[in-house]
Amino acid sequence: MPHATTDDGVRLYYEESGSGTPVIFVHEYAGDHRSWEAQMRHFGRRYRAITYAARGYPPSDVPENVAQYSQARAANDIAAVLDHLKLDKAHVVGLSMGGFATLHFGFRHAARAHSLVVAGCGYGAEPDQRDRFRAEAEAIADFITQNGMPVFAEKYAYGPTRVQFENKDIRGFAEFKQQLSEHSALGARNTQLGVQRERPSLYDLIEPMQALAVPTLVLTGDEDWPCLQPGLLMKQHISSAALAVMPNCGHAINLEDPDEFNRIVASFVAQVDAGRWPMRDPRAVTASITGMR
Repeated sequence: MPHATTDDGVRLYYEESGSGTPVIFVHEYAGDHRSWEAQMRHFGRRYRAITYAARGYPPSDVPENVAQYSQARAANDIAAVLDHLKLDKAHVVGLSMGGFATLHFGFRHAARAHSLVVAGCGYGAEPDQRDRFRAEAEAIADFITQNGMPVFAEKYAYGPTRVQFENKDIRGFAEFKQQLSEHSALGARNTQLGVQRERPSLYDLIEPMQALAVPTLVLTGDEDWPCLQPGLLMKQHISSAALAVMPNCGHAINLEDPDEFNRIVASFVAQVDAGRWPMRDPRAVTASITGMR
């Protein structure tokens, strides 16, 4: 099985399909590399599509020490996969936990990104939700430790921004839930405590957002409530960013509506590759509503 090795010795399992400009997909907390199958098939027709299992997600290594899990590590692990494949740059597409990792990859490794797709990014970011999110992360870790992954999957899969997926696609939702139940309990626990609970709020990252010039697409479902306001925040402060909202969609948008997700992302990547992705026109940034004074 192919693995890339990080600078702290963690082996990351990866898969790839196709050839051409690299596009790497970074999964969410409740998913793994298998979550991107529809994207690997679609983008592998025209690009070198790559995905990997994050640390803590077999067949990648599952470090026992929570200290080996962090937001910085999650961003640097993307670079580790690119290093192993001897790739200077790639389009980086991340959802949720992977969206946070993608954004931080842009902060830390901007020269290595053709573009960034920051999808479903925002859970716990709003200042008045920070304490609640941290408490829920600890509750999740405790629940997994006490009950195991199959019981956890039966509960977590029915969150308020995931039931939309079940309503649209019963078979797809059942597959998602089954795959979640197969995750490592230790890896899922440590990821909650080291990455999810400890990541900085987006509202504390406005300065690095304002410095980011990599072409960026912020993408969210309109029923993914915790990500709507943070999505607007990123759109407002990243001058190279566009915001796309998928209608009647929850959190797992790449699974819930893969055709629409692929269409939006493919159009974005094509514009970037053509050199046609714009920076925000400074004339659009004004205190005036209409331009008249």
